[in-house]
Amino acid sequence: MVKFAANLSMMFNEVDFLDRFDAAQMAGFDGVEFLFPYEHEAVEIRAKLEAAGLTQALFNLPPGDWTKGERGLGAMPGREEEFDAAIDTALAYAEVIGNELLHVMSGIMTDGMTPEACTDTLVSNLKRAAPKAAAAGKTLIIEPINTRDIPGYFLNYQEQARTIIEAVGAENVGLQFDFYHCQIMQGDTAKTFEKHLDIIRHVQIAGVPDRHEPNIGEVNYPYLFETMDRLGYDGWVGCEYRPKAGTVEGLGWFKALTR
Repeated sequence: MVKFAANLSMMFNEVDFLDRFDAAQMAGFDGVEFLFPYEHEAVEIRAKLEAAGLTQALFNLPPGDWTKGERGLGAMPGREEEFDAAIDTALAYAEVIGNELLHVMSGIMTDGMTPEACTDTLVSNLKRAAPKAAAAGKTLIIEPINTRDIPGYFLNYQEQARTIIEAVGAENVGLQFDFYHCQIMQGDTAKTFEKHLDIIRHVQIAGVPDRHEPNIGEVNYPYLFETMDRLGYDGWVGCEYRPKAGTVEGLGWFKALTR
């Protein structure tokens, strides 16, 4: 059976961040994820997880200057020292919080960058970071993101991510497969998921096209959940969507699957 993690950056925004752990547990979730923990102490987050009996699925590396529109450092030429520092910060947090997975955001291409240079940078950064992460028992994952939500984002397609992962050649570097992004960029989500299952370490979902609950929109998620079960995917499925109304009010789809 698929196991769901509530994304606390998007869900349960009715309450303050540190209160969302209890809210997720009360709604029936066993796991959570979020974008970034860095505004809080790691021990504070760990205490919230333990009090609620939740598992942390993953979080992202520091992305650069989010307020200035930066969305990751992984594929950004010339920012290698910042990337190395971001890895160290994320590993320190993950050691306390307890999650295995860390999402390496690639970043937005700017004038003067080429796809080839960004590819080489991401491969080189991951090769350098993978042994450090492995020593800490952590896995690094990269995620193709659609160009509508983040125009200019470097990594957009599953095949592109696979090429990079294979070039790195480390057991603890894998794919974060988001059905929402995949549907927007290339479609054929069930077959694409199956094709890349061997490198998939985490899954995320949201309704298409508006990123609301997965029972709203054009994607047949019940079929996809059955596909995940049939293929033996046993990782977390992160619910990275924006509730159309209230979070709890929109959980009918979740209750139907987990009751």
